Amino acid sequence: MDDLIKEVVDYGCPLVEITGGEPLIQPAVHPFMERLCDLGHTVLIETAGAHDISACDDRVIRILDLKTPGSGECDKVLWENIDHLRKEDEVKFVITDREDYEWMKEIMNRYELLKRVGHVLASPVFDQTEGRDISGCTGLDPAHLAKWILSDRLGVRMQLQLHKFIWDPQARGV
Repeated sequence: MDDLIKEVVDYGCPLVEITGGEPLIQPAVHPFMERLCDLGHTVLIETAGAHDISACDDRVIRILDLKTPGSGECDKVLWENIDHLRKEDEVKFVITDREDYEWMKEIMNRYELLKRVGHVLASPVFDQTEGRDISGCTGLDPAHLAKWILSDRLGVRMQLQLHKFIWDPQARGV
């Protein structure tokens, strides 16, 4: 852990986001985040929401990725995590199609997410390679998602998965 802390400090970047796979299954993630916070870093953790977020240090900003039905992982969501969200936290939805979008709106209303967290994020799913991520998904044109959001005057932040534009969309560990 000392080597990782040194590497983060050497970057000189005060903002650290821990993501990739599911960071909450790593036993050392909690002491790692605490040490980064102690060093003055702003720490974010992006989690798929299948594991309890309540043990996260109060200084850590949680980004809860609520898996949509189109992801095939909706049944893994630990809905009790919503009770542990705070105003500084965020909820993210990766949208595969119009049905996912409508589901997102229903979940936002049911849990009053716009009142509960600082930001609700909506991302169009990126084209997928067969056998990876959301197998067989053709992707969602960002213009379609933007049109739906604007039409509904929905108070979400649309975002693109920038790492898939910067690096190969199938690259891992970036």
